[in-house]
Amino acid sequence: MPKMRRLTPLLALLVAFPGCARRQRPSSTYVYLAGSDIDSLDPDWAYDRLSDAAILQMYEPLLAFKPGSAAELEPLISEKVPSRANGLISADGLTYRFPIRKGVKFHGGQTLTPEDVRYSLLRFLLTDRDAGPSFVLLEPLLGYASTREGGKPKPAAFDDAAKAVRVEGDSVVLTLKRPFAPLLTVLATWAPMLSKDWCAKSGEWDGTRETWARFNNPAKESSFLFANANGTGPFLLERRSPEAKEVVLRRFDGYWRGPAKLSRALIKAVDEFATRKLMLQAGDADAIRAERLQLPLLQDLDGVQIVDGLSLVETRPAVFFTFRIETAGNPSVGSGKLDGKGIPADFFADKDVRRGFAHAFDYEGYIRDVDRGKGTRAVGFIPRGLLGHNDGKPRRGYDMAKAAKHLKRAWGGALWEKGFRFTASYEAGDQPGEAVANMLKRSLESLNPRFRVDVRPIQWSTYLDQQSHGKLPLFVTGWTADYPDPHNFAFSFMHSQGNMPSTQRYRNPEADRLVAAAAQELDEAKRAALYQRLQAIYEEDVPSFTILNSVYYRTQRTWVKGFVHYPMWLDAPYSCPLYALEKSDS
Repeated sequence: MPKMRRLTPLLALLVAFPGCARRQRPSSTYVYLAGSDIDSLDPDWAYDRLSDAAILQMYEPLLAFKPGSAAELEPLISEKVPSRANGLISADGLTYRFPIRKGVKFHGGQTLTPEDVRYSLLRFLLTDRDAGPSFVLLEPLLGYASTREGGKPKPAAFDDAAKAVRVEGDSVVLTLKRPFAPLLTVLATWAPMLSKDWCAKSGEWDGTRETWARFNNPAKESSFLFANANGTGPFLLERRSPEAKEVVLRRFDGYWRGPAKLSRALIKAVDEFATRKLMLQAGDADAIRAERLQLPLLQDLDGVQIVDGLSLVETRPAVFFTFRIETAGNPSVGSGKLDGKGIPADFFADKDVRRGFAHAFDYEGYIRDVDRGKGTRAVGFIPRGLLGHNDGKPRRGYDMAKAAKHLKRAWGGALWEKGFRFTASYEAGDQPGEAVANMLKRSLESLNPRFRVDVRPIQWSTYLDQQSHGKLPLFVTGWTADYPDPHNFAFSFMHSQGNMPSTQRYRNPEADRLVAAAAQELDEAKRAALYQRLQAIYEEDVPSFTILNSVYYRTQRTWVKGFVHYPMWLDAPYSCPLYALEKSDS
């Protein structure tokens, strides 16, 4: 039997898309090539940019951001945006009333009701998986960031949630524990609408007190919604293929705002930039993910448009340290000891280690060489444009003498004498993350021949799992706003129950207190002062260090029409709401 010839990644894609390289006119199928795979399609489990961007094509929350805005809202499943002026927010800021839109259909044919809205909000609160998104509503509605204590569900969590989310006639009413100014912007992205009846019939939570704990903190693939969907959005799920790393969406002709112009959409993970570029060039991709370093390779392609100067509400990239690493069966820590062949579990608990690493990074070199001079140096964890952003000079910069000073003091001098070896991780396909990890590696290894840093890319779903379980000693990622308010960054970078500190095992009681106080403070000047104090603690403790205020660009075929940059859209500017797009030669 003749030996079978293995297809290269590009040839395999040409086979999968037989019109490749010869298409003369654009079809009504929109193709977006991402750099990583979708993690889950469960709206209450997913917590990565690409998954959530795909979910929001199929599901709808109560509100949405207006086109091009990171602040102004418009009604979606709610018929109105609540305000004190229209009487839908109480004078004390604790009660929000949402009149639910009538006549909205789910993809499965069910008619959306206020009870579906209540169920969707409760499920989002009570699913509450480790390192997931539920905290963004748990905090304001229940007054705590987790439904578990000691790893077990809190007995009162269901009753607390049921009191906070009620149906009154044709409206859903939310009652807060304390005023929370960014609530409406949270509801413009999170807790999209599910059909209660469909979920229950599919083996998901039935909405009762008796069964909720069984569905708390579920395993990812245990959810029926991991690979199935039934939303009210403009596109329905035609197929999800984890093996092919793709999701195919089809236009929902019964959409309440009228059918979309596109008939279908394909979201596919293609690891190699070269393959993404060739498919874009051939006309078999309409938009691709591309990093700043790759821009010169795209600028002169015929029929390709570059939309540059697009900002997001984010702090990215940043380097995070895990204070208590899970070492059992973990190759990222080598020997698990400070013996030159590994690191112990509490390696980064030594402040001098963290400070030394922070001084060993060439921030301006990164901006010049990797970001091609487009971005500016980040100061603290609150991005530009938000209350509390620090416009001053960074307290800690690239200084190899200071890096050596701190590392010679670390671990009572044992670190410098014995050396270390561990693995620094970044998301596979994340070119800036790769550059950060390798720059830090070269810098540290130049200080002492006993210092060894291995750099490893990890597929996104595995990356998230290992991060949440404390297995990544040092990891490069960042934070894109869940909602455009400084609390989202303060909580996520500094509070012990926040997404990053909880996985890093970082805790500072003073930081916890300040994060809570700033969230409740209604006076902007006082609130800004609290964030300045928090950022001073950040500079002192160095649980992570930030690098860049970034500027992005979008690469798309010129036949793509209707693109508007949504600064708060997850996976922007590579992704955007598909409902507004069409493909036309004209």
